[in-house]
Amino acid sequence: MTSRITSFIQRLANPVTLKRLRRFRRRKRAWIALWVLLGLYAFSLCAELICNDNPLYVKYNGRRYFPVFAFYPEDTFLHHGKHTRPDYKAIHASPTFQEHPGNYMIFTPVPFGPLSSVDPASLRDEDIIDVTFVPQPNVGNINILSDYTVSRQTDSGYFFGCGNDEVTGRAVEEYWAFPPELKEAIALRLANREAPPYTAILRGRRDADQQTEMSLTRFSARSRPPQSVRITLRDAHEQTGKKIKLSFVQGAEKPVHGQAFWETLSTAQQTTVRERLAQAESLPAQTLPMTIRDKNYQVRIEPDTVQFPHPPVKRHFMGLDNAGRDVFARMLYGLRISLSFGLLLVAFSMTLGIVAGAIQGYFGGRVDILSQRLIEIWSALPFLYIMILMGSIYGRRFGLLLFCYGIFNWIGISYYMRAEFLRLRRQPFVDAAKCMGLPSWKIMGKHILPNALTPVITFFPFSLVGAIGSLAALDYLGFGLPPPTPSWGELLHQAQMFRWAWWLILYPALGLFAVMLSGVFIGEGVRDAFDPRPFSRME
Repeated sequence: MTSRITSFIQRLANPVTLKRLRRFRRRKRAWIALWVLLGLYAFSLCAELICNDNPLYVKYNGRRYFPVFAFYPEDTFLHHGKHTRPDYKAIHASPTFQEHPGNYMIFTPVPFGPLSSVDPASLRDEDIIDVTFVPQPNVGNINILSDYTVSRQTDSGYFFGCGNDEVTGRAVEEYWAFPPELKEAIALRLANREAPPYTAILRGRRDADQQTEMSLTRFSARSRPPQSVRITLRDAHEQTGKKIKLSFVQGAEKPVHGQAFWETLSTAQQTTVRERLAQAESLPAQTLPMTIRDKNYQVRIEPDTVQFPHPPVKRHFMGLDNAGRDVFARMLYGLRISLSFGLLLVAFSMTLGIVAGAIQGYFGGRVDILSQRLIEIWSALPFLYIMILMGSIYGRRFGLLLFCYGIFNWIGISYYMRAEFLRLRRQPFVDAAKCMGLPSWKIMGKHILPNALTPVITFFPFSLVGAIGSLAALDYLGFGLPPPTPSWGELLHQAQMFRWAWWLILYPALGLFAVMLSGVFIGEGVRDAFDPRPFSRME
């Protein structure tokens, strides 16, 4: 064993290897990227010591515990006979734990695990009351006679620019130009004839920016012809406006946020809102209609509510996902899973590729031809369908995903290894080994393989990047790791559902960008290190 280690060190210290290492270090961004990637992976391997629900150290009644490294049932601390998983934060706040001054706990820097949901009450500010103004579309009804004057109306003053009581008797064509189709639809109804529903969007004569949707329902013939036709009026703008949220501290006269909009309210409206704010404790949620500058609003008054996903706050500087889990914890554990999956996948697939390529290239002939045909058939199988089928039968898990992806990912490297073995098997040192009577497996493993590893080493960083990206893509599509496993792709999937939650797309995207870019830089550096003509150029 010692001789093998010494031989390995001598190979690493030979002049060719040292020369390649110097070439790699000359590529500064590759050298920096290597240490960045190694540092990130080392950091993620210590995830339990950084983000965890369990404390690092507990001193309880003179005894010491290390919950990060060992499991202790809840009965150990509360003595109630339950041997379930303890909630250390609840235990820390319990009177039983606090009554002894020598009891204490030391938590991790981020005391939240990747699977634990945060209590919404811990994020809610009890002294803040939210007043939300939700714009409502303007809707009214008018009945018009044959001369297009209004005989009756309901809540339509907004469309005529006057009070509701002043609409009756006005000529509608003074405000809108009726198209021939609308006039024909009105005439059919006044003539007591069947008529289909009709909708038209008209631009105002007096206000060119005003667009009004006029709708007529389906009409059926009656025993007596109608004297008027009922038309529904709606504001035709695509958006009625955005919600406006004001935040009040209990007892304050003015809002903490949204003072500019607050000043647009009349004195009576401000008084009404203050009266409702005083009742917020007895009436947790209140709604009331309000008209501000001819715009209808539904006003909701309720204490500050917490919704998930939640934006970054002091204790959760990367925010919370849709289940109230800390995004930083899931990012850190997801980094470890992604890099571990990539390394294991590349090692597994390259091992298969090296073995398959070595057998084809060394033996050649019928073995090579038959193997190539089988590889072509295997590569034609749809990977995603097989992944879905295997997942539905055996369940989604890390090992199965690694196996299914690995049995397809080796094909590319096998082509390069086959070419290298085909080239090297005719070299004199191979003939000399055969003359010495060495078996084929020893010739392939000890004589040809060390001289054929250049493609493997060169493609390793790029294969790692591809594996990390593939895992993120599968998790994004829902065919990767089972929930609630921390995953960057799963966070991106949440970001698609909650597009307003910018932190769910920003941090996973930056993480993928940094890791994959570092892998590409390392791959460029390795390729330059093994290039025998690094300064060659075409002219």
